[in-house]
Amino acid sequence: MTALQQPARADGPLRPPVRVPFPVVDEVARHCLQEEEPETVHIEVHLPGRLDAGRLRTAFTEALRRHPRILMREAPGRWYRRRYEWELTAEPDVEVVGFPVPGRDALREARTRALTEAPPLSLSPPIRLEVVEGAGPVEGSEATDAVGAPPRERGQGNSPAHSNAGHRQGTVLFLTINHTALDGPACLRVLATAAELYGGKDNSPAAAPTRTTETHPQPEAIPSNWSPPARVAPGTPETSPGNGMLVTELPLPHRPKGSPYTVNDQLMVTTALTIAHWNREHGARPRPLRITMPVDDRPRDATMPIGNGTRLVEVPFAPEELAAHDPTHMPALLHRTATRTRALKSLPRPQLGHGASLLTAPWAPVAVRAALTRGLRRAVAPWTSTTLLSNIGRIPYPLDFGEEAGRAHAVWFSAPARMPRGLTVTTASTAGRLHLALRWSRALLSHGDGAHLRDLFEHYLHTTEVTP
Repeated sequence: MTALQQPARADGPLRPPVRVPFPVVDEVARHCLQEEEPETVHIEVHLPGRLDAGRLRTAFTEALRRHPRILMREAPGRWYRRRYEWELTAEPDVEVVGFPVPGRDALREARTRALTEAPPLSLSPPIRLEVVEGAGPVEGSEATDAVGAPPRERGQGNSPAHSNAGHRQGTVLFLTINHTALDGPACLRVLATAAELYGGKDNSPAAAPTRTTETHPQPEAIPSNWSPPARVAPGTPETSPGNGMLVTELPLPHRPKGSPYTVNDQLMVTTALTIAHWNREHGARPRPLRITMPVDDRPRDATMPIGNGTRLVEVPFAPEELAAHDPTHMPALLHRTATRTRALKSLPRPQLGHGASLLTAPWAPVAVRAALTRGLRRAVAPWTSTTLLSNIGRIPYPLDFGEEAGRAHAVWFSAPARMPRGLTVTTASTAGRLHLALRWSRALLSHGDGAHLRDLFEHYLHTTEVTP
C-alpha cells in the first residue's frame, strides 16, 4: 500500500507523507505571492438543475482520490531550505465542498471570494468548491463586477448576449484554485470525474478538433520582441486593491469552412485590436503589443497530469498592424496571426523560459532566491507582455451531472490580473456560445472601464467574421 493510499490514524500517518519538490512554475509563483492580489483561478459552471449536497460531497471527494496529485499541501521547512516541497496526503485536510446561503447576491459574493480569498497552501487540497443554488439569470444578460459593482442595465449593448434574459433557477459551481499549485484545465478534469461519479453519465472528453496544417513562417514574419511592449493604458483606477471581473456570453464568431485560421486566432486578433483601440482613446503612444498565450499539450482523459501544466508563448503585433483598423485588411491579419501562433506553439520551450529554470535551481536557500526573483520581476516589468489571453477553447467534457442537475450550459474561467499587465482575457465555449471573462487590477481599471473593454471586444470579435 502506497503512502497515498494508506489510511491515517488519530496519532498521524503510518509513515511520512510523500514529498515532491515544487516545479519551476509553482516555485516562481510562490516567490511572488501578494496578499493584495491573490493568485487565484476561478471556474464557474452553470447547471440547469439542483444537486444533492451529500452525493456531491461524496463524488467530489472520490474524484480527488482518483487524481491524487491534487491532494497536496506545502510542506513546512526552515528558511534556509533549498527547495519548497509539496506534501502529498491520503485524504483532504479540510471539507472542500461548501454550500453558501442562497440569496439575491450569492452569485456576486461567490465571485468576490474567488478573487479575494485564495485557498491556503498549507491545507490539502488548495482548492475550494462552492455550490450556489438558485443563482438567477444567465450571466451575459446581466454582467456584473465580482467585487460589488452594480449589474449593467438591460438593453445596453447590441449583441444577442445582451438580450438573452432568460432566468434559469439552477445551480452554479464555483471552483477557486490557488494558482501557485494548480491551473484551470487540471481542476476541470477533476470536476469532470466528479460529474461522472455523481450522475453516472459518461464524461469522457470529446475528440480534439482537426487543425489545418501550414508551413512555418520565416523569422522576419514575426515582429521583434526586444523592445518593451505597450502597456494597457490606465483608465479610472480604484482606491481599493485587488482584482475586478466581468463575465459575459457572446456568440461564437463565424469562421468560413476551411479557413487557415482558428477561433483562437480570431480571439487573439480581437484582443489586440481591443487594446490598441483602448490605448488610442487614452492617448497612449503606439507601441508593439505582445499577448501571452498559454499552450496546454496535456491529454484530457483520466491520465492528465494534475498541476500547472501550461507553457507560455508571446504573440507579437506591430503598431502598424493595428492602427486605424481597416476591415479590408482583416483576412491578411488573421492569416499572419495564425501563422505566428502555429510557429510559436511548435517551438520547444520551457514553461516559463530558460531564465526561470536558472532562478529555481537550488544553488541558494529559497528565501534568498525569492528575494532575487521578486527584484528581477520588478526590473523586467517594462518587458512584461501587454496582456494575457487564455482561450480554454471548447470545454472538452459534457460536465453532465445526471437527470436532475443536468449538463453545463455555461462555463467561465478567469486568470489572475496583477500589475504590470493588469488585465487578462479568458474565454471558453460551451453549447455553441463563447463565455468571456475580463479580469483586471483595480489599480489600473474600474468596473466602468471593464464594461467599455467588453463592448470593444464584442465589436472587434464581430469584425473577424470575414469571408475569404
